[in-house]
Amino acid sequence: MATVETKINELLLFFKQPMNHILRELTSSGVTAEISIAEPQGTVKEFQVMMHITQQNISFNQQLMLFCTAIKELLADTELQNAVVVSARCFLSDASNQQEQTTNQITGILDCPISYVKEPPLDGSKLAIWLQLLTGVTVGNDGLSFCEHNGYKHYHIVNGQDQNTKVKDTSYQQTIRLLEVYEKQLKERNCTLERDCIRTWFFLRDIDENYQGFVEARKEIFLRNGLNNNTHYIASTGIEGGASNPQTKVLMESCVISGLDKKQIQFLYAKDHLSSTYEYGVTFERGVYVDYGDRRRVYLSGTASIDNKGQIMYPGDITGQVKRMWENVEALLKEAECTFDDMMQMIVYLRDMADYQCVKKMYDHKFPGIPQIIVLAPICRPGWLVEMECIAVKSVINSKFRDF
Repeated sequence: MATVETKINELLLFFKQPMNHILRELTSSGVTAEISIAEPQGTVKEFQVMMHITQQNISFNQQLMLFCTAIKELLADTELQNAVVVSARCFLSDASNQQEQTTNQITGILDCPISYVKEPPLDGSKLAIWLQLLTGVTVGNDGLSFCEHNGYKHYHIVNGQDQNTKVKDTSYQQTIRLLEVYEKQLKERNCTLERDCIRTWFFLRDIDENYQGFVEARKEIFLRNGLNNNTHYIASTGIEGGASNPQTKVLMESCVISGLDKKQIQFLYAKDHLSSTYEYGVTFERGVYVDYGDRRRVYLSGTASIDNKGQIMYPGDITGQVKRMWENVEALLKEAECTFDDMMQMIVYLRDMADYQCVKKMYDHKFPGIPQIIVLAPICRPGWLVEMECIAVKSVINSKFRDF
């Protein structure tokens, strides 16, 4: 009988099961929280939350106080009472003047890794926040914050930056030192860059000036760790973003999961639509998904308007670029046997703030209700006007692997 059940489960591996994938919106005084919820098989429940200011014509101090009140109200909501915040990112319009005060206020409310990046929200506010929450997990700290459940340990490592920054340092030098510290952090936890790092984000000050040095340094460290054209790279977003210290040229965030079998990790290519990244000199994967016994979690890297030969599509045409970008994202999701309906959150990066109203209108029509944020953040190639990334979750039954 057990054998029959096992075979049935295997047949259902890629069959989309009913899932509590609900979109909600909570509105506090002056703050809106867009919330998506996923609860495959009724076990660990996931929440993706984007919080926005609706009163933009007030000072930063007032906006921050509204956020502090709204976060407390959010965590007291009946649906989220048993959830813990496992990571947070604060999008700031002026990190040099805002980060210290934000840190002092937010860390008193959220006990989780929090990153701060200068990527101004394009709705006219000075601050926005992305939260990830889970139920049923145990949280801890071994020098880095983590959460764990069912034999998996999840680290969201934030605000990685070179602590020995000097005025004349290049982005290459800072990236080398930053990644060498990261290698050490992983090694101390019996993890490796090649095996356990699932997703990275790199934020570069003045990306047009500093991107190439970063690319060369990352490639060098990757080669040292067995990451090359014949093995694999890591899903990633490399985008403009600033730190509070104006001398910092590179910031890093990463998602690390220990306890996975390599068979649980599958990279996404969509080669009919996109070229391999190494064909134009960079080293990251277009996307990756991780299969658990009860769900598939998809991380799509920053995706732009590009064809399968590495050429920019619709140069100078923001509407054309958005549509081609969506086509590429849809192709990557399809390779993971997902659709737009499985997306739980989106971050959209624009090079030119003048394109905001056009892009916002397109997103409101195409993706009403999906938690999202549009920020000012130039992309790694000047011809790209827009880029997006997302996280998707769908329910699966896979008896080969442990549940999330």
